[in-house]
Amino acid sequence: MKIMLDTNILISAIAFPNPRMNSLFDKIYLRHELFLCSYTLVELARVISKKFPTMKHRTEEFLADAPYQFVFTPTVSLLKHEVKIRDKNDYPILPSAIISGMDILITGDKDFQDVVIDKPIILTPTEFLNEKY
Repeated sequence: MKIMLDTNILISAIAFPNPRMNSLFDKIYLRHELFLCSYTLVELARVISKKFPTMKHRTEEFLADAPYQFVFTPTVSLLKHEVKIRDKNDYPILPSAIISGMDILITGDKDFQDVVIDKPIILTPTEFLNEKY
């Protein structure tokens, strides 16, 4: 399956490594294809620089070692129907996932909880780990 991660998952893995995050990435790397969009990578760099500046080297190492494919975030909405998301700053991730054909979007962001779409399936890390994907 094609899986995209939201920025908050990457930040958690880099800034707060723990066995649960390790399990998440192990499952993704061993069974699926990981994709990251340009918006997520830009947001990751911005947040790490602002909130965790001492983690910049860890971020670079993480991304250098991670087996992922890169997809561009569209600069305009290419979706036929606008999807409502509470925080407009989170919006670019969804078209990236939809247009690039992701099966699953993993996020810890509560703003995605109320989003109703067929594909990708939006899951929290815990939901993904508990499911048989």
